[in-house]
Amino acid sequence: MKDIETKRLVITEACEKDIDTIIMLESHPENRDYLWIGTYEEHVAEIADPNHLLLIFRRKEDDAVVGYALIRLDFKSFIFELRRIAISEKAVGFGREAMEALLKFAFEETETNRFWLDVYPDNLIGIKLYESLGMHRDGVLRQNYKAERGYLDQIIYSMLRREYEAFFR
Repeated sequence: MKDIETKRLVITEACEKDIDTIIMLESHPENRDYLWIGTYEEHVAEIADPNHLLLIFRRKEDDAVVGYALIRLDFKSFIFELRRIAISEKAVGFGREAMEALLKFAFEETETNRFWLDVYPDNLIGIKLYESLGMHRDGVLRQNYKAERGYLDQIIYSMLRREYEAFFR
């Protein structure tokens, strides 16, 4: 994959030296309740797996890591699943900038027909972002994940190619 550039970010494939930073992002108190925390070995396997993209978001001005995403690609059905996304600097627009770039990459650089993700109902910032980007709320998987804080619902959001083209063009 070639690097994705936005106004303030460069999004590039992660390498093994980035894994400790990714685990720190996953473990941060503002992120850890909203995503699964991978082990070092699991992240190494994701980097090696052609069906996954582990991406790092670097700020252009100083090359600092400000986020990451894990993508699962289904090449048979042309599905782009955003499995995880975390941002270290909140409320400055990096999440929106990264999401717009990932949607653009999925629909304009690959054969993706469906982009989807799941979000916990208490992740109000994520829900607001996904809905503002025109993503469709497909439904709720009730008590689908058992976490330290109990059984959690997962809300499914998606966007189809034709919806992307209508919303962003």
